[in-house]
Amino acid sequence: MSQTALERQLAGERPDAVTPVDALKAARHHFISKERVDMSELAAELGVGRATLYRWVGSREQLLGEVLWSITEAGLAEARAKARGKGAEWVLHIYRAMGDKILANEPLHHFIGAEPEVALRVMTSKASPQQQRMTEAWRDILLEAERTKGLKLRLDADTLAYVLVRIGESFLWSDLITGEQLDLAKANEVARALLT
Repeated sequence: MSQTALERQLAGERPDAVTPVDALKAARHHFISKERVDMSELAAELGVGRATLYRWVGSREQLLGEVLWSITEAGLAEARAKARGKGAEWVLHIYRAMGDKILANEPLHHFIGAEPEVALRVMTSKASPQQQRMTEAWRDILLEAERTKGLKLRLDADTLAYVLVRIGESFLWSDLITGEQLDLAKANEVARALLT
């Protein structure tokens, strides 16, 4: 799949006057303000056509995925900076902190309540960059823990990262997936079993 203009600009490509990153910033502002990210309104706000906006960001779901990733990435950086311990404990500290951050994210829960099917696709499928980037971030955390924190991986880092992300999704979004109540403690238990 080819990169969107937003992905290219985030990677360092020089911007035009109004840019794809401006679209991300505006969409993020609407999301955090618990407003629907409407593509027509966003295009008008930026002073570009809808076709230009879609060319920049790919689709609404891709843009929402970028918004979610921008929030998630900051949360992961904070959780990593605060994590203590060695090996599995260091990784589990980050895992628990991220689960807590997700549960406390009011704009995210507003989005899930307003658009549950879209939210589930954006958070858990290839329809957006969120899941792929989350898996890559966890792979990097696991590899760092192996290199510098004494973690002995029981599976390869890519597989284990994918499983950790899917476990988190399964328990965090169980109300959307199966109608059952979410259980973050169970996700942490399973993660501990995989890491220790």
